[in-house]
Amino acid sequence: MSIEFDPGLIDYAQRPPRLPQPVDPNNDDLPIALETRLELYESQLTLRQFEKRAYDLFLQNLVKGTSHLSLGMEAIAAGFGKAMRRDDYSFATYRGHAHTLARGVPLGPVLAELLGRANGLLEGKGGSMHLTSVEHGMMGSYAIIGAHLTIANGAAWSAQLRGTEQVSVCFFGDGTTNIGAFHEALNLAAVWDLPVVFVCENNLYMEYTPIDLITAVENPAADRASAYGLEPIIVDGNDADAVYVVATEVIDRARRGLGPALVEATTYREQGHSRADPGKYRPVEEVAAWKARDPIPLYHQRLLRLGVPEQDLTTIQQAVAGRVDEATEFAKSGAAPALELAMKDVWADGSAVWRN
Repeated sequence: MSIEFDPGLIDYAQRPPRLPQPVDPNNDDLPIALETRLELYESQLTLRQFEKRAYDLFLQNLVKGTSHLSLGMEAIAAGFGKAMRRDDYSFATYRGHAHTLARGVPLGPVLAELLGRANGLLEGKGGSMHLTSVEHGMMGSYAIIGAHLTIANGAAWSAQLRGTEQVSVCFFGDGTTNIGAFHEALNLAAVWDLPVVFVCENNLYMEYTPIDLITAVENPAADRASAYGLEPIIVDGNDADAVYVVATEVIDRARRGLGPALVEATTYREQGHSRADPGKYRPVEEVAAWKARDPIPLYHQRLLRLGVPEQDLTTIQQAVAGRVDEATEFAKSGAAPALELAMKDVWADGSAVWRN
């Protein structure tokens, strides 16, 4: 018996669009210092300009392998990055450029890593999906869905045992909430009161599939929180101020030994899952509505309402553009990795020194 595949069965573009909620006008009045808000604006601009440059270089065939961009999702990385202490830990998925930069990793080495150059963050060996900088608390980008949640628990447990008050913050997509490691990690974190914050970046699609089609609850992360004794927290992931306030609260709570948190940040990626994906499976009205909720223009308008002169914002934009240009030249100037680098950091001697 043969079964014919009917592509019409998964024509998601014909589904009703899932539209964003309006911006909360009260967020203009959140108790955030103007200096902090300007830093959040600069951070979001940096992440956006970096991703756009990475896209341009990909089209020039300079980026090695594929890449997963965070265009439209910058407010989450910026808000949490600003709320974290320098020695806190970040764990990200393969969509980790923004989270890496938000922890203060320099633009040049990150862009050079995407190009596979020897002056890259990992000497060109890791590429887009494995960005890591222990020096900056960026403990890795992980390509295996859900794998890093348990590792984030390990880092949090280490901090708990050492009494350092460090917090582990773990970012993941909505699809991860249906992976076994998600539930195992939340359960253990709750049982042991680990100083860890789990952040679901719900951009509505797990790769190409709408998350609501394969999930029994409306909010894939928040609606599962109560099963582990945690508070259901949903935040507008396209509003950096809202993210920063929530991030500050849950990180501070974890730092004081009051246990883990699970945050669901609603957002939208403005392009496809990866550079190989045109994203045509999404309703046109949905894409347009979420682009109108782009976090950066919205934040720009908020700063104007708060009295920041347009010229000051233009100055920040120009400074960011200059740094991205400098990073591009740095990345392009890097040599190809030497052949002997292929065997570096690969083998262990298998001795009792590390086993014991």
